Amino acid sequence: MQNPFESGHIKNYVLLYVSVVVIMVLFFIASTLFHDVKDVESKKFTSQNDLQSRELSKSSHVKDDNVTNKFQLLDKAY
Repeated sequence: MQNPFESGHIKNYVLLYVSVVVIMVLFFIASTLFHDVKDVESKKFTSQNDLQSRELSKSSHVKDDNVTNKFQLLDKAY
């Protein structure tokens, strides 16, 4: 068996590794350079129960935090 340090195989593996890393860095730079990010809208997700409770609280003008729950279970299990 040949010694890999004497035959030059290690140098080939290091060059292959460095070339792959350089290509990955170039693709990363290219993807971030040409990708213009516009302002992202913030999304607010509300459920039907939350909308109904807001309508009820607006109509009755009574705020009671003990009655309305802050956390609700989902209708489906995902």
